[in-house]
Amino acid sequence: MLSLVFSSAAFQGPALLAGSRSPAAQMRTAAPVIMAGGTTEVSFPTLDGSEVRIGILKARWHEGHIGNLVGGIKEALTECKVPEENIVEYEVPGAFELPLACRYLALSGKVDAIIPVGVLIKGDTTHFEVISESAAKGLMDVGLATGIPVIFGLLTANNEEQVVARSVGSNNHGNQWGMAAVDMALLRKTALSGAKSKSFLGFGQEDTDGASTPPVKKIGF
Repeated sequence: MLSLVFSSAAFQGPALLAGSRSPAAQMRTAAPVIMAGGTTEVSFPTLDGSEVRIGILKARWHEGHIGNLVGGIKEALTECKVPEENIVEYEVPGAFELPLACRYLALSGKVDAIIPVGVLIKGDTTHFEVISESAAKGLMDVGLATGIPVIFGLLTANNEEQVVARSVGSNNHGNQWGMAAVDMALLRKTALSGAKSKSFLGFGQEDTDGASTPPVKKIGF
């Protein structure tokens, strides 16, 4: 449930703002992602990631499931035309180490968005709650502190069957994480596009000619 809440919160906002993006990002709307329960949660426009750099950080726990999720991520990045040489991968011991590793990668300046990938399965102790909540808060903090988009790629489940249902086939959550990473990377590039741009997310106007109107001179005051 925690994974779905974070994913929904992180993805719905940018998708609704697609109308303010460049024409290349608005060519068509991709098929919506179908979640495990069969409900349609997120749809993405066609995303041009040809100039986007993506970092993937993988926890070593649950290697098979992690591999499936990363496979879904790479399929999405390929669909978004992200060049293979623009994708970097690193491994960390577990989900708890993902936030710090994300911070290192964000501060390196090598990527435009980061996808941390981890799997947590509930057990008999409170370890599941402690790690999932700490990692979720840490990942959000890294994104807010550095300005580099950090996608919530931590899959939390009550059992292994739930993990399988969300990491293979058409419901592979890695696919939506990859799309979200490109989506947010492009959003960041738009926000940092330069001083001449006075428009962001549909607000303001574009400074097309670079000219500015001189201030009106007041005489006698």
